[in-house]
Amino acid sequence: MAFTREVKIGLVTAAATLAVGLLTLNQALVGVFYDDGLYAGLATALGSGHGYVHPHLPGLPAAVHYPPLYPVLLAPLFGALPVKAAAIVGKVLNDLLSAGAAGLIAWHAAKTEFLGSRVPHWVAGAVVFAAGVAIPVLATQGVLFAEPLFSGLLVVAVIEADRSTRPWVAGVAAALALLTRSIGIAIVAGVLGFLLLHRAPRRVLLAVVLPGVVAAIAWGLWVLIHARQIDPALALNYGTYLSPVAQAGLSALAVNIRDLPRPLGVLAFGWIPVLWLYSILAITALAIGLYGLWVVARRSAIGLVLVFYVLILAIWPYQPDRFLWAVLPWLALVWCAGAFELASRWPRLRLSLATFALVAAGGYGYFEYRGIKARGWESEARAVSATFAPLLPVLQNLPDSAVLATDDEALVWLYSRRASVPLYLESYRGRELIRPTPAEHRAYLERMGVTHVLLASATSPSAIELRALIGAYPSLFTAIYRWPDGRWLFAVNRGQ
Repeated sequence: MAFTREVKIGLVTAAATLAVGLLTLNQALVGVFYDDGLYAGLATALGSGHGYVHPHLPGLPAAVHYPPLYPVLLAPLFGALPVKAAAIVGKVLNDLLSAGAAGLIAWHAAKTEFLGSRVPHWVAGAVVFAAGVAIPVLATQGVLFAEPLFSGLLVVAVIEADRSTRPWVAGVAAALALLTRSIGIAIVAGVLGFLLLHRAPRRVLLAVVLPGVVAAIAWGLWVLIHARQIDPALALNYGTYLSPVAQAGLSALAVNIRDLPRPLGVLAFGWIPVLWLYSILAITALAIGLYGLWVVARRSAIGLVLVFYVLILAIWPYQPDRFLWAVLPWLALVWCAGAFELASRWPRLRLSLATFALVAAGGYGYFEYRGIKARGWESEARAVSATFAPLLPVLQNLPDSAVLATDDEALVWLYSRRASVPLYLESYRGRELIRPTPAEHRAYLERMGVTHVLLASATSPSAIELRALIGAYPSLFTAIYRWPDGRWLFAVNRGQ
């Protein structure tokens, strides 16, 4: 069977990305990045027949924060295998999904001459591979995050929207992406906007929009029916996605607009110690990227998808880093498309652009070199695992009826099977982060039926809140276990 040049580029990109993913596979505990523990808990609940609920929280409240598709994908693993084995298989699955997405992006970019007709096709594959194995990308796919599945569905939606021969496939892929991560609504909106700009027939628009509308209504009804099961104190991490936006309002907008380019600037220019020079290079790179977005928006649906994606991140009151890694190969292609188009239109800029691109590529290479040296794809996961591993044997000796307040509560439940709730509480008032008063915190612990409190780190934000509680209610806790580095397990004294 003969493969076209574009197919070969896609296959080589996928194979190389997969090889790097498998070589950087880690055996960290599930839950080290918080969301991965919640995904695994939801998958365990589904796999054991409990439904779409948080099995670690008292009362098993329904999940309304995370759309269900990724936990559904993991459910057979966590329903049939021990946690450690299920985690390894799940991480391999993530590597396969990431590699598949990278291969499809490279194939599509080569086939459609995404970077311009004069650019060799292999360049697209090289750009996608380089972005697909960035240290932050490897770190996110090395834990049980939904990003790899989301990335695969995104590229399918974009390919089919660009071809416009099977719009229903684009619509279904966008709908499934929405059921993977709520920000998938940007795919539905972007694909629709692209087809509208190209005056697609009404039947094509309907085929694209209808699956997304059905998915949004179905998930919205589930959320509407079950949202009240989540305790108000847990609204930020367990409530609907409207909760943080409602609390923060548009206060995040001014900060996020400045912060959005930061993760990308660090990749290429983080090695530069002089602030003014870094700023000039970063602003120049941003300008090229924005021009590339303008160019790409006319060629491919990914242009408007990224516009809507970034608009959502602009009002989201959290740092944008993780969200950008999910679309990093596309962002890299868009930047290169802008650079090549500028060089084509203004030949006098070619030498300057080539020099600038070499500086950016060299900076990125240095970033990767330092990351490889420090095993940056697993350093944080390894550190959190080392924090919790000594605690788990003690927790497993607690009564089955125990309810723990702790950091990384899903991780604690996965390995101890003791009900666990967050110890650290927070909410927003505008841009300001609000901590509960000791009275509010105590009332929350009582509502949850907490019997034990685990201080997993003496320097964590939880330690600050726990000290305030102990100061206000010194007889509420009895220390029952102490680790050498200032970590404690307390029993809660009821009625004190």
